[in-house]
Amino acid sequence: QVQLVESGGGLVQAGGSLRLSCAASGISFSINAMGWYRQAPGKQRELVATITSGGTTTYSYSVKGRFTISRDNAKNTVYLQMNSLKPEDTAVYYCKIEVPGARIFWGQGTQVTVSS
Repeated sequence: QVQLVESGGGLVQAGGSLRLSCAASGISFSINAMGWYRQAPGKQRELVATITSGGTTTYSYSVKGRFTISRDNAKNTVYLQMNSLKPEDTAVYYCKIEVPGARIFWGQGTQVTVSS
């Protein structure tokens, strides 16, 4: 059974940093793309950043230059380093992985709150 466990969320002041981690277990095959999404209250879930198995990254315009996505394939883990955080970054952050067969798995989410 595939499980994604996220950690690293919390409360931080504006301008601060947090590092999110998402570890996948129960994986017996390679992981294609890995990504982070977020959902603020009353808003739709939106893409934050993705990274392919080859290391190619994409970022939303709102976080580009402040957030960095990375992955450790040996650990089946994806990270999101978030710097220069703003109150508008407050949301529940979810990780997502894509595996062969176009199957998608989501984490349970971790709360990030940025105070002004």
